[in-house]
Amino acid sequence: MENFIVSARKYRPQEFETVVGQSHITDTLEHAIGENQLAQALLFCGPRGVGKTTCARILARKINEKDGSVSEDGFAYNIYELDAASNNSVDDIRELIDQVRFAPQVGKYKVYIIDEVHMLSSAAFNAFLKTLEEPPAHAIFILATTEKHKIIPTILSRCQIYDFKRITIEDIQGHLRKIAQQESIQYEDDALYLIAQKADGALRDALSIFDRLSTFSQKNITLAKAAEVLNILDYDQYLNIVDLAKENKIPEVLFAFNEIVKRGFDPHIFIAGLGNHFRDLMMAQNASTIDLIEVGEKTKTKFVEQGQKWTAQQLIDAIEICNYADINYKNSKNPRLTVEIALMQLASLTAGLDSKKKFIILAPFLHEKIEVKPVSQPQKIEEKVEKIESVDNNILQEIVIKKASKPLSRQTVSSGFSIHSFLNKEEKEEEEESHAVKTENLPQNHFTETDLQMEWNLLLKQLQSKDPFVFNAIKAFKLVKTDENAIRVLYPSDSAKVEFDKISGEFFNHFKRKVHNYAIEVEYKKDHENLKIEVVTKKKVFEKFVDKNPLLKDLDDLLRFDLT
Repeated sequence: MENFIVSARKYRPQEFETVVGQSHITDTLEHAIGENQLAQALLFCGPRGVGKTTCARILARKINEKDGSVSEDGFAYNIYELDAASNNSVDDIRELIDQVRFAPQVGKYKVYIIDEVHMLSSAAFNAFLKTLEEPPAHAIFILATTEKHKIIPTILSRCQIYDFKRITIEDIQGHLRKIAQQESIQYEDDALYLIAQKADGALRDALSIFDRLSTFSQKNITLAKAAEVLNILDYDQYLNIVDLAKENKIPEVLFAFNEIVKRGFDPHIFIAGLGNHFRDLMMAQNASTIDLIEVGEKTKTKFVEQGQKWTAQQLIDAIEICNYADINYKNSKNPRLTVEIALMQLASLTAGLDSKKKFIILAPFLHEKIEVKPVSQPQKIEEKVEKIESVDNNILQEIVIKKASKPLSRQTVSSGFSIHSFLNKEEKEEEEESHAVKTENLPQNHFTETDLQMEWNLLLKQLQSKDPFVFNAIKAFKLVKTDENAIRVLYPSDSAKVEFDKISGEFFNHFKRKVHNYAIEVEYKKDHENLKIEVVTKKKVFEKFVDKNPLLKDLDDLLRFDLT
């Protein structure tokens, strides 16, 4: 029995040309070797499984091949690998430094690959600094790490940094396709695409998943088997639920969701995925955005077909419903109910009702005013079955209400409610409200300058304690009544007006309600010369009142007001 070699090792690239998705790195390194411009300290950083160590080994071998230090069987003499995860002490680094001092016996360079370099201790980093800054002419250091932020800045400044990126889904899918063909494995493109998605940009993870699926499916990788092994919801599940929601089949939608939960899937992940599915349907409606859908070509065709069944507004509403359920899931005391409510709302989107009424079909037993009728003697109400008109034949063909039979001693409760009457009543009320807004004559009562100044001074007094910044900005404003239904606001600067705009709407709305005049119009005028800050005293306010009503002067002579 031959030992099985995993694909990540069996198909590890041996040349820069076979490295997947890192052409910006490999091209640079090849040019550096060809033009003899290679730095003596290089740092390879990036996510796991994207080719850092592989590129380091290829680079080290290329350096050895150029100076002739490779044996006939391809063994490179002058390459040394150190795992910093297990050799991270000061003593390990000192031992390395001692070895670096000696020139190679064969060839020109000694290449040191230090993997997981971020695991070195602070003391080890400091011990390594001098050697890294001024290495011997025959030494080249290649450092590799997945956590660049853990490396001290003094090390970073001494290295030529190469940032590896996550490998795209298309590149991973293409690489898996080549391996499947070499291994005579049957596959579905959408299944390979799903593997690439699950790998999250790491080719090594993708190859591990590929091996597992190949064994499970006996070299016949399908989308259904991939979804089963990876324990993720495949696209057909979402396609099915969305089709049921389009047909307003609430019970079937809830049953399908229950089956998904019974299979062990998290309802939170499900509703987030459903929201993303509706987003993909919206992208599928437009040829210019269809490439934004990250699915295989076969599945993409299904998305386009399903997206044509929905209007753009319905899809927007569906996305909002899913997003709201996603946000409120963790804060809910009954998270599953949150998802089920969202599903019922989604199944009501195409029921032909407006936004205010579309959820009535979910709760048809609403209560109206209850009539209480006295009964002279106890009686028993027989069990009665009442049929309620259906809102939508596809959703509720017939709803049966059974009133429980029980003796009532002194009173009987009855309700003549039906969905049909409720909807008609709602429509009638909306028509009456709309008509009232159009025909009602709003009041235009008279108001005085005194009314305006009193409300303005009251506002300033409130702002002085609650918002001193706005108060200081607007205290120099002057409000003047210029006509029966007109107010002029004199302001000193544009910046002050910006602050006033924050509270002006609320103030004038309040004033209109206060004086019962909804026809007041406000105009603004900048006044640099005549507008000055005036200290308002009790005496000055009283004098203004006297100007409007001279009788107040006689009242002051009689009662002796305290105006100090």
